[in-house]
Amino acid sequence: MNLENTQVQMRKGILEFCILHIISRGEVYASDMLEELTSAKIMVVEGTLYPLLTRLRKAGLVEYKWVESNSGPPRKYYTITSLGQEFVDSLDNTWQELVNSTSQIITKKSK
Repeated sequence: MNLENTQVQMRKGILEFCILHIISRGEVYASDMLEELTSAKIMVVEGTLYPLLTRLRKAGLVEYKWVESNSGPPRKYYTITSLGQEFVDSLDNTWQELVNSTSQIITKKSK
């Protein structure tokens, strides 16, 4: 098995969760999301982020508005919907269960 491929798959598995959390904190521009994800070592590129944001919007979890920019074209700023916040809250519970379960397994001493 390739370690790097497994690491990439693990990160991809939590990408949507992380993006929804970033958006749930308030209005955010896509490049700011990319910067935060990259600084947290969750490597993502625009070609991955924008289709995911489109899926989240079509699912009614996020919405966006166009804001004029002084230094270029208008920008899309994303916000979470009430349905999206409910979804994040449910994912938080699932995440905590996964953390607890995983911790239980990886910290268990061998017999």
